Amino acid sequence: MPQHISRKELKKDEIRETLAHGAEAVISHQRIAAMVVAAAVLVAAAVYGWRFYAERQTWKASAALEEAMKVYEARIRAPGQPAEPGEVTYVQEKNKYEDAVKKFSEVARSFPRTRPGQTARYYAALSAVQLGRYDAALKELQELAASANEDYAALARYQMAAVYDRMGKGDEAVKVYRQLAQNPTVLVPKPLVLLTLADHLLRSNPQEAASLYNQIKKDFPDTPIAEEADKRLETLR
Repeated sequence: MPQHISRKELKKDEIRETLAHGAEAVISHQRIAAMVVAAAVLVAAAVYGWRFYAERQTWKASAALEEAMKVYEARIRAPGQPAEPGEVTYVQEKNKYEDAVKKFSEVARSFPRTRPGQTARYYAALSAVQLGRYDAALKELQELAASANEDYAALARYQMAAVYDRMGKGDEAVKVYRQLAQNPTVLVPKPLVLLTLADHLLRSNPQEAASLYNQIKKDFPDTPIAEEADKRLETLR
């Protein structure tokens, strides 16, 4: 015989069902919230871990760069002349720059994404120039110009022009200098580039060189570079 459900009982069932759904919703929301919190914790941990790793890598790179710089800046002493305690010295300049290339290259390979690593690549190129290895220097500078920030890239291009000069590729050097003059940076300011370009043109095009010296005096008065430009004008006269 079927049982009849009273309105009162039906109402109780509806309330229980509503409470059950509500409880499920609360539990579901709690689970979602817990997942969101867990994800946020993981992201925060990853960010902190990467920041800690990056800072540690930069610190290690700085220490390695400092050691390499001691070689690059080492004093060349006469044979038999004693060195100071703890001082890095060399008798032959070639050996100094050989060691410098090795040390800077190692720093650049080990810490390529750090500022000290980029600086090391730059000095590895300068050391190679001192050894007359212009192709190797250009390779390092070109890679640095392509991968570093704007300031370091400009500095690398500035040295590339200097290497082109040493290699007898004057046209290439002038091209780079003109580009840098149009896009100056903090590390490679416009007056410096104009002065270098004018010095480069001094023999081949003294008229343009004089024009550039006068431009420096006009656009950048009362600066050390303007004084240098004035000295060069006096020589031309």
